[in-house]
Amino acid sequence: MSTGGRHVHTRKGFDPLKILTDSIWEKGSSLLEDTVPPSPVEEVPAETTLVYKFRFEDEVPKPPEKSYWDQQSDVLFEEMAMALRSSEIGSSSSAIEDDFFPTRTEASPTILCQRGIHEYILDDQIGLICRICSFVEVEIKHILPSFCKNHPRGRSGNQYYGKDGCSFFTELQSQYPVPEHQDGRVCTKGTVWDLVPGIKDLYPHQCEGFEFMWKNVAGGIYIDKLEKPLSGAGGGCIISHAPGTGKTLMTIVFLQSFLNLYPESKPLIVAPKSMLLTWEEEFRKWKVDIPFHNLNKPELSGKENTVAVNFLKRCGYRRWNTNAIRFLKLYSWIKDRSIVGISYNLFGRLAGEGVKEGLDGKIRRVLLEIPTLLVLDEGHTARNDHSIMWNALSKVETQRCIILSGTPFQNNCGELYNILCLVSPNLVGRMSSKDHGDLGKKDGRESKSARRKWASLTSSDVNIRDIKAIVDPLVHIYKGTILDKLLHGCKKALVVLKPTDLQKSLTESIQTRNFLERDRMVSLISVHPSLLLQCYSPEDEGFSAYWGECEQLKLDHRGGVKTKFLIELIRLCGALKEKVLVFSQYLDPLAFLMKQLKACFNWTEGREVLYIDGQHDIKQRQLTISSLNDPTSDVQVLLASIKACSEGINLVGASRVVLLDIGWNPSVERQAICRAYRIGQKKTVYIYHLITSGTMEGKKCERQAEKDLLSQKVFSSADMESCKPKVLSEVSEDKI
Repeated sequence: MSTGGRHVHTRKGFDPLKILTDSIWEKGSSLLEDTVPPSPVEEVPAETTLVYKFRFEDEVPKPPEKSYWDQQSDVLFEEMAMALRSSEIGSSSSAIEDDFFPTRTEASPTILCQRGIHEYILDDQIGLICRICSFVEVEIKHILPSFCKNHPRGRSGNQYYGKDGCSFFTELQSQYPVPEHQDGRVCTKGTVWDLVPGIKDLYPHQCEGFEFMWKNVAGGIYIDKLEKPLSGAGGGCIISHAPGTGKTLMTIVFLQSFLNLYPESKPLIVAPKSMLLTWEEEFRKWKVDIPFHNLNKPELSGKENTVAVNFLKRCGYRRWNTNAIRFLKLYSWIKDRSIVGISYNLFGRLAGEGVKEGLDGKIRRVLLEIPTLLVLDEGHTARNDHSIMWNALSKVETQRCIILSGTPFQNNCGELYNILCLVSPNLVGRMSSKDHGDLGKKDGRESKSARRKWASLTSSDVNIRDIKAIVDPLVHIYKGTILDKLLHGCKKALVVLKPTDLQKSLTESIQTRNFLERDRMVSLISVHPSLLLQCYSPEDEGFSAYWGECEQLKLDHRGGVKTKFLIELIRLCGALKEKVLVFSQYLDPLAFLMKQLKACFNWTEGREVLYIDGQHDIKQRQLTISSLNDPTSDVQVLLASIKACSEGINLVGASRVVLLDIGWNPSVERQAICRAYRIGQKKTVYIYHLITSGTMEGKKCERQAEKDLLSQKVFSSADMESCKPKVLSEVSEDKI
């Protein structure tokens, strides 16, 4: 390996990414973790001087003469290099055949070092060194960014002096104190509000949620009573605030205060992929001085650890691959004061059971062992205990977990139990069962007896008080009354439509199908009968008799009762200059409606009508959302998959929301509605639930109502009056 040039020529078996991961776990006395590295330093461009003497192109210019101090500096570096090389005397030559030595797995670390096989770590004082024998592979002068070129006294070249003649490293230490010193500078009196004195504009429910997080995660809000440094104990909580009421901002304020008191803590945010961009935007919007590393992003943010970035560049990492970027972000997170964000799916892949060896295994270890605080945004996403995602999250070692969810109750009490397990490892103790022990979150196993006890407890409404006694200490509830005060209101309408004769006949003909297939076919037929043409063939049993009639109607929106209603609603909304959101749980109806809107109104996709589903990348989705929310755009309608747009995004540009079909989970629909009915909405929001009479959609509505009632019983706030639906007298009548 050459150390004299800017590029590091790696020898065989030299893996820079492995070096970064080994540096993460090495606990030496002079590693990067002992100091906070400086921010990236931009190279100062060389001073431009006027040319007073011209030359011909065939003349070779003489190299500039080095000053006396440059020459002395070179001599010192040469002497240091000689001393370091002298330490290698006696080591075995790398040219000797490996057959003379034991294998790598058999040999001791000392023997491997003698063979030239070292375990490298990154030391910010020396450079790239072996953690066993301290052999120096690359000096720090070839890894760190360029130092100051102009000395205050007029000297040039490799200067290592700062202000008042102090050494560069002394000055660096004074500007970037070690984490231990930061603990000594934080506020030690008063409450946790003193840690973020500039925050004064939070709503009352956000202030209550902020203090609730501190009490559950750290044990209280009084600084002098909180433990320092942070131990392995702690707890968790669920922030169940209505969608659109500022959970993200409140959590950022908490994270900022938490890192101010515990600068060595390592928060990890797990969120839906689309929500990670929202987190990034919120950090920028509120000018938070904490770097946010998005592991799902294939680009660097510019806030990564400077030493590690320059090290990889010198090793030839000019084109960053996904692994290099992820390792660099994780290294920066661990070594510096920062936060990491990752999507649920990516976390499941990187930290799941199947990943145990190699570099992937080291990433898994980092994600499971390093976090001291886990934040699960839209935490109800991880509710299936048979999923890779839930099992990976349950193995994260920290017990400090905050779940953000406007709808923690989804389908049943079993899923709620899985969510509670993530925030309360001692949930069994909360159920007053001393003989069952803890859930064993660290090894991912849970007590079967605890699950049986929970199932028995939730099987009857008689035990609702006992359930609330378990849940209440863990959950902070806010129903969103602030929206009633700030917004113009929300009116909901259940629209029952009478099917056409063809739709009735088709619905009757599919009664022998299995339940799941029948459920899907009813949804398609209710929108428009011709949708079955895309799913079945003319020879399909029970459908051949209706094939010809469906073919004739596929260009006529009046052939389907829901399509007819929607087209006319959109026509009237255009006259009122209101935009319409259309949600469906299936993609076929959305594609069909796109064709109908183009034909009926001569619209163009991307101009008057927009479309979003789960296949759209993040940037394309964000452009679509921005176009809808732009009051000057020509957009009239957004057709959206309810699964792709039910969480986290802001669609306040639309004021009419149509739910084209009915699902079994009422929380999904509630989340979708809150895309438009949230802070920032300027108009009254109207919601239209479309169901077709005489079909199983009516039974779905009844089942949704039962789930909603159970959720209200479990998650009702202390003030029961605040949970009762309020009649808004100021809401105007629906002109349509």
